[in-house]
Amino acid sequence: MQKIQLKGVPASVLRADEDAYFGLKTITGYKPPNDAYTLEAVTRAYEAYRTHREAEAIAAKALAAARDALAITESTFHDAITGAKTQVRAIYGEDSDELAALGLKKKSEKKTGNRGVKKGASEG
Repeated sequence: MQKIQLKGVPASVLRADEDAYFGLKTITGYKPPNDAYTLEAVTRAYEAYRTHREAEAIAAKALAAARDALAITESTFHDAITGAKTQVRAIYGEDSDELAALGLKKKSEKKTGNRGVKKGASEG
């Protein structure tokens, strides 16, 4: 029984298989006892492989284009939101509820830390 695997065959093996197929086409009088391996059957398998390989390549290109388009729209959206946050900050101020509505902290809610004081500095 034929072994079907979903992992895919390595590219080097497929190149060797194609070379073997091209060689098989040059053999005059090739008539195997098993009809599953006639030149016509192998040709159908090769053509199906090429068709699906082409479809996969087209899909990969479409996926790459969709990712690029998404990256551009993500960047555009991010720039728009960043600009809107800057505008809200300028219009309503650093301590406004409007600024908080955008998920930003009000100036009065920010911690004022002890900058420059290190732990253990008073010990001596």
